[in-house]
Parts: sequence; C-alpha cells; structure tokens
Amino acid sequence: MKSKDAKGGAAPHEPERVAQAWVELRSEDPEAVSAFGIARARLAAGRTLVSLRRLRLFELRGALPARDELEALLHRSIQFYNPHKERCRVRLEAGDPAPVGADETMVLVTRRGDEERPAAERWWRHQTQRDVDVREGVVWALRFAEGTDAAAAARELALLIDRHRGLLCNPHAQTMDVAEGSTPLPWMDRVTRGDA
Repeated sequence: MKSKDAKGGAAPHEPERVAQAWVELRSEDPEAVSAFGIARARLAAGRTLVSLRRLRLFELRGALPARDELEALLHRSIQFYNPHKERCRVRLEAGDPAPVGADETMVLVTRRGDEERPAAERWWRHQTQRDVDVREGVVWALRFAEGTDAAAAARELALLIDRHRGLLCNPHAQTMDVAEGSTPLPWMDRVTRGDA
C-alpha cells in the first residue's frame, strides 16, 4: 500500500508498519461470561477451562505515526473504542507484550470477508492525510487447568462442529487461528490468507 498526500499524490516513501490495538471492556463482559458458562456446563473441552476473556483486535497497516500520536488518534476516534467503557493497549513490535497472561491461550476469530473497516480507514485518512488498512477481529483468551494441552483444548473449544463441540468460531462464516507461544504481529494476515 502506498501512502498518499492530502492531494492524492504519492507521499515521500515512508516505511510501512503494522500496529495492533487491543480493546477490552473495563467492566465484566457479558458475552465472555455467557460463553464461559456454556463451555463449562455443556462442552467436554470446557471442563478444564478456568477463565475466558474477549478482546477486540484491530490491526492497522501503513505509514503509521509514533506510538504517542497513534494512541492519541485511536483515543479520539469512535471508530476504534470508547475510552469511557473500554481500555486500549497498543502493540508496535513483535517484542511488545500483548495484554494477555503467559498462561492464556489466544484464539483469533474473524468474520470471513468482513474483517476490513472502511469507515475507520476514511476517518484515519481525514485526520492524517495518509492511507491505512484497518482490520478487526475478536481474540478469545482462554486459561485452562494445569496439565491441559491448552492449544488442543482451545482448538476443540473454539471450532463449532455441533451442539456438543465448539463454541467460539462458526466455520461457515468465520475463520480462526490459535496463537501458540508468542502473539503474532501481524496476525490478521495468517487468518485471512488461510495460513492458520
């Protein structure tokens, strides 16, 4: 993707970067509470589930500003999150920690063909005179009891097969990826290209 200046011409070459914005409710998340209850009560893979959290993940790709300016842009736009009800953590480098615990396994779920956010891209262009690609997905952070094969349990719990198997990803409309070890940056490309 090439950056453009305010008149639509090519901007001086700027390196393309990817940033992740992790958004989570400040209060208890009813969707995560409900999913946790169903998983524990009805699904075999949920028997060793200890906790379940839900975060929205935005990935921005383009000629992005420095961290402070990027965070300020995200904070003042309703396109990304509501700072009164949600908190946002930005990740710019693969070495930056994601807002999850070391004992949590993450499952990224995106709606197939619907992860792009054109309204957010237009807002960004209006504010910065730069093009940026914005994608959104949901990350489920699962923590299992000690001794559980967390990656295998997360896959089994995530992928919906029938009433007794799976919960978090409907394969007819969504795609998913389980992060094993470090959190990928970028991550969305793996899911939308089918590398997951």
